[in-house]
Amino acid sequence: MGKLFGTDGVRGVANKGLTPNLAFHLGQAGAYVLSKEHPHPRIIIGKDTRISGDMLEAALIAGICSVGADVLRVGVLPTPGIAFLTRTLDVSAGVVISASHNPVQDNGIKFFSSTGYKLPDAIEDEIEGILLSEEKPWEAPIGGEVGRVIEIHDAERRYMNFLKNTVGRLDGLKVVLDTANGAASHVGPKLLKELGIEVIPICNQPDGVNINAACGSTHPETLQKAVLEHKADLGLANDGDADRLIAVDENGRVVDGDFIMVICALALKAKGKLAKNALVVTVMSNLGLHIALKNAGIQIFETQVGDRYVMEELLRTGAKLGGEQSGHIIFLEHNTTGDGLLTALQLLSVMKEQGKSLSALAAQMQRLPQVLINARVQNKEKSMNHPEVLKKVEEVKKILGDSGRILVRPSGTEPLVRVMVEGQDQNQLKVLAQSVIDVINQNL
Repeated sequence: MGKLFGTDGVRGVANKGLTPNLAFHLGQAGAYVLSKEHPHPRIIIGKDTRISGDMLEAALIAGICSVGADVLRVGVLPTPGIAFLTRTLDVSAGVVISASHNPVQDNGIKFFSSTGYKLPDAIEDEIEGILLSEEKPWEAPIGGEVGRVIEIHDAERRYMNFLKNTVGRLDGLKVVLDTANGAASHVGPKLLKELGIEVIPICNQPDGVNINAACGSTHPETLQKAVLEHKADLGLANDGDADRLIAVDENGRVVDGDFIMVICALALKAKGKLAKNALVVTVMSNLGLHIALKNAGIQIFETQVGDRYVMEELLRTGAKLGGEQSGHIIFLEHNTTGDGLLTALQLLSVMKEQGKSLSALAAQMQRLPQVLINARVQNKEKSMNHPEVLKKVEEVKKILGDSGRILVRPSGTEPLVRVMVEGQDQNQLKVLAQSVIDVINQNL
C-alpha cells in the first residue's frame, strides 16, 4: 500500500494527520484521476455524523470543484448508501467521509469508482502519485468551467427504496436498533418502521462527538440490556458508517458476523439461492463456522482480514455472500460493499420466513472458544517474524494439534500485532495467547 491509502481509504486524526489541506489536494487528485473518461465529471459525497465531517467535506468539495468537477452532496448517509447511489446515478465516482467504527477524533476519506466498488490499488497509487507530485497534470479551469455543488435531497429515500425491495413485509417483529449515533441514526429506524417492525431506537441522537461512544457494533453491552428490558425479539447494532451489523438474540446473547453468515448461508442454500454453494470468510472466522457449513455441504473460501480481500475473493470465485466476524457482510447480489442495514433486513427476513427466534437460528453454529490479545509494537512485520516469536508460535501449534489453531497478524489500522488462539479450553487458550504476547514484548 502507499503512504496515504490504507486498507480502507485515507485515515487519520482529523485536523492533525487528516487535514483540510490534505483533503483539498486529495479532492483535486481524486477527481482528476477518476474523471478522465468523463467530459464534465460529477462526484457524489456523503459522510457520517462526526464533527470533523463538515470541515473535511468543505475542503474536499473545494478541491473537486477546482478541477472542474461537479459535486453531488447528499449529507449524512451510510457508506453503503453512497456506494449504491454511485453505481445507480450517472456519476464518475463517489466519496465517503467516515472512519467507520473508530472514535470521533479519527476520520477518513474513501473513494468508490463509478461501479460502486472500492478503488483498486493501481488507481489509489495513481491518485497518491499526483497528490505527492509538485507538478499537477491539470490546468485550473475558470469562469463557467469551475465545478458547482448540487444538493441531492432524495438520497435517503432512494437508498431506503432499494433496501426495502430486497425483502418482503416484516410485521410482527419487535427490534431494538442501536445506530451508534452514526450515519444510520435517521434512516435506520425509519426503514424498519416502514417494513412493519416495532422499533425501539437507541443511540440515535448524534451530536457530532458521540459517534461509536460506548455504543454500536463494537460495544453491544447497552443493546444487550435494552433487548432484555424491552422484551424484544432481538437487537441490531450498526457501527458509525453502518456498513457493519452485530445482533443480540432475545436472551441478550451477542450474535456476531460468523453466526449471521451461517444463518443466511443455510437459508439461501435451503432455497437453492446460495451462489456457487459457497461462502467467503476471513482467517478470523471461528472454527465453529467451518464445521457448521462443512456439515451442510457448503464450500468455504478463506482470505486475509479485510473486507476488500473478501470482495476480491467473491469476484474471483463467483460467490455472492461473504464477510467478517466483525459484522461486515457483503451480499453481492444486492450491493457492492458491506451494508449493515441490508444485512439486518436479510437476517430479519430469515426469522420471518422460518418463524424461528434468533437464538434458535444461531444454534445452527456452535462457537469454539477464542482468545484475542494485542501487543503494541513499533515494527509489526519485524515483531511477527522474530525467530523467538516464530518458535513460540510453532510450540503453540503443536500443543493445540487438530483441535485448535493460532493466528498472528498485524492490525491494518494500528501499531498492533494481534494474537488469536482458538480451541476447546478457554483457560488454556488465554495462557497460550499470553505466552506468545510475552515473547513478542521481550523481543521488541
